[in-house]
Amino acid sequence: MAGGIATSRATKADPAADRSRTTPTTEPRAVKWLLIGIAVLFLTVVVLLPLVTVFVEGLKRGWDVYISALTDPDAVSALKLTLLVAAIAVPLNAIFGIAASWLIAKFSFRGKNLLLSLIDLPFSVSPVIAGFMFLLLFGAQGYLGPWLDDRGLQVVFATPGIILATMFVTFPFVARELIPLMQAQGTLEEEAAATLGAKGFRIFWSVTLPNIKWGLLYGLVLCNARAMGEFGAVSVVSGHIRGETNTLPLHVEILYNEYQFSASFAAASLLMLLALLTLGAKSLVEWKTAQRNEDREG
Repeated sequence: MAGGIATSRATKADPAADRSRTTPTTEPRAVKWLLIGIAVLFLTVVVLLPLVTVFVEGLKRGWDVYISALTDPDAVSALKLTLLVAAIAVPLNAIFGIAASWLIAKFSFRGKNLLLSLIDLPFSVSPVIAGFMFLLLFGAQGYLGPWLDDRGLQVVFATPGIILATMFVTFPFVARELIPLMQAQGTLEEEAAATLGAKGFRIFWSVTLPNIKWGLLYGLVLCNARAMGEFGAVSVVSGHIRGETNTLPLHVEILYNEYQFSASFAAASLLMLLALLTLGAKSLVEWKTAQRNEDREG
């Protein structure tokens, strides 16, 4: 007791000692503002200026030209195909990512390192090479091309090939976001639920999913953004057929190569708006969840 009182008195008598425990760093204030300035400058040059430039160039010739470029039948078709591919690829990659993360984080088995390496493979393989792999596999002269042609099925130069190529380049995002999260959480809560009689799906829905929901959301946002913006792999397998197999990134490239700069920047701004809407939806979900947690605590 006496020692505690003495320590308390010493702390009150020595404000510097108290500040040393609460101050996270002893760097001068100028260093903090220098770092903030560098971060702001970097974000302005790398992120904000390109974003603003795209919108400025898209609107450079007026709203009429901008709206006309967005309502062009080829642009509308590219937008629909982009949304369709993302709507199919992202949920499938989410299912794979959750299953792979559960398997890797919760179980020990032979070949775990191999599975991790395979999940990371799209990060190390060029998207263009990924597109060529599907072309060699499903193309007319590929290994499965004649078999598919005999049955009237077309994969490359059609929507299925675009979906497959997009899934390949985006499937690591959800898994790589969830694996370290699940590994850090361990298995104690799931084991406790199992001892109380809960079964596999019930354990996942009531215990695991609430713990990984933010990691899952971040993974889905990254996966969706990459799926809508993918160019390399899709460019190889699409065939660049106007109004049929062109996604928005391919449509932007075609317009730019044809020197239709205003139209290309207008289409690019639409692609950026889709990405911003995705981020906005994530922020809205985070805010509502935080509000609910505050209401429950209150």
